[in-house]
Amino acid sequence: MADDDAVPGRAPADDPARSTESGLPVETVYGPDALDAWDPADRLGEPGRYPYTRGVYPSMYTGRPWTMRQYAGFGTAKESNERYHQLVAAGTGGLSVAFDLPTQMGYDSDEPIASGEVGKVGVAIDSIDDMEVLFGGLPLGEVSTSMTINAPGSVLLLLYQLAAEAQGVEASRLTGTIQNDVLKEYIARGTYIYPPRESLRLVADTFAYCRTELPRWNTISISGYHMAEAGATPAQEIAFTLANARAYLRAALDAGLAVDDVAPRLSFFFVARTTLLEEVAKFRAARRIWAQVVRDEFGAQDPKSLMLRFHTQTAGVQLTAQQPEVNLVRVALQGLGAVLGGTQSLHTNSYDEAIALPTQKAARLALRTQQVIAYETDVTKTVDPFAGSYVVESMTDDLEVAIRELMQAVEDRGGAVAAIEEGFQKAEIERSAYRIAQQIDGGERVVVGLNRFTIDDDEPYEPLRVDPAIEAEQRERLRVLRAERDQPAVDAALAALQDAARGTDNVLYPMKEALRLRATVGEVCHALRAVWGTYVPRDAF
Repeated sequence: MADDDAVPGRAPADDPARSTESGLPVETVYGPDALDAWDPADRLGEPGRYPYTRGVYPSMYTGRPWTMRQYAGFGTAKESNERYHQLVAAGTGGLSVAFDLPTQMGYDSDEPIASGEVGKVGVAIDSIDDMEVLFGGLPLGEVSTSMTINAPGSVLLLLYQLAAEAQGVEASRLTGTIQNDVLKEYIARGTYIYPPRESLRLVADTFAYCRTELPRWNTISISGYHMAEAGATPAQEIAFTLANARAYLRAALDAGLAVDDVAPRLSFFFVARTTLLEEVAKFRAARRIWAQVVRDEFGAQDPKSLMLRFHTQTAGVQLTAQQPEVNLVRVALQGLGAVLGGTQSLHTNSYDEAIALPTQKAARLALRTQQVIAYETDVTKTVDPFAGSYVVESMTDDLEVAIRELMQAVEDRGGAVAAIEEGFQKAEIERSAYRIAQQIDGGERVVVGLNRFTIDDDEPYEPLRVDPAIEAEQRERLRVLRAERDQPAVDAALAALQDAARGTDNVLYPMKEALRLRATVGEVCHALRAVWGTYVPRDAF
């Protein structure tokens, strides 16, 4: 579309000093008139009650703080396992696993396409052998584990379940989350494998499997974070995420599941930027909108179905390689915004992530940032500290309007999947990213240390490097695995997986059997590729 004003909710190219990140106007002073015709009972409510504007739990952090997660994973499973033990010793309350790019794309470490990427942006996991090493010595029946994996999310979940079973931990005790949000991959990130409709089939099968086999597991973390990192405004981040959530619920209902069986196990994943007031308002608006959508559109009866529970990560895209120590301030403000907005768990980025993988010291300091917020400030002593604030309540209302307009724009195109196939969300985000880049380049948007308050020479910094020898090590591990396993049994299990994929049976049951027999991540994903095909985006033609 050529007309920049044709789509509701789009941020205009206003002066950033007088508008929010979403392009909504910011008044110099807010007073009672900002809340004219504002009914607190309808718009605000009580914490832990519909419409959940003030938080999903009555006591929020006054009983206990949020879950403090640290996202980690690099090199081999052994190296990542050592980092996890360090984080647990430092007081982290939950693990969050980063996987390398080949694993995210469903390839094994010894495939040509994986060359040069093994272990670089996360840990390399090729088989049950790697997963058992990754979580060796960690109490999987007690720790909550989040895994940032999407297209092959079901594969890694089953490997986790198998690793727990090897420890003697029953599946009913396992708690955690797989991201499993493939729709946002088509919009912003690109680590998709199968076409959107086949991917939704796999997500729905995962919902059904976990309802029976892993009842405490959160089956999806519907993510706006990666859209925000690609340039989405706060309004776009929430609107497109909730539109995707609608699509997942519809897929689950089409598969015969009940809304109150699925919705309570949904979780969300958002970013926290340095624009603290708007971020607080964004989280409050998101809760209010989702509660209304699930209750009124889907007919949910269980209050847990209406609760938008979310994990937050501070904004990696706002970190700078220039004067990296300034990132400590950014991360502290972003983390504070997430807490004031009512997050259920939080990962704070390390200050050196714009340069390389975080060092152990930087990762520990990132965790300490959360601990200072939790134990040295007074923000955990009361629920929803900004309730009734003229500016935050006004921003919450303004964002709600903008978000709903964008969600309707997606619905008008036939829903999230049809809009993705049209390229709508991707184009909107790219337009916003371009606008922000122009403002930074032109100096209208200040980035400390980058376009203002710069210095000639930063102090030298020694980043953490991944040993390139790990690729050869992973190749050797795969060679040994294939030599030792029962290949005919693996072949038969993969054929059974393909039979299920061609029909309507839940694919996770034969998938688990193949993985138990030591089929690799790549082999399982290739078996499904052969049946479902792979996705080619519109702009690739």
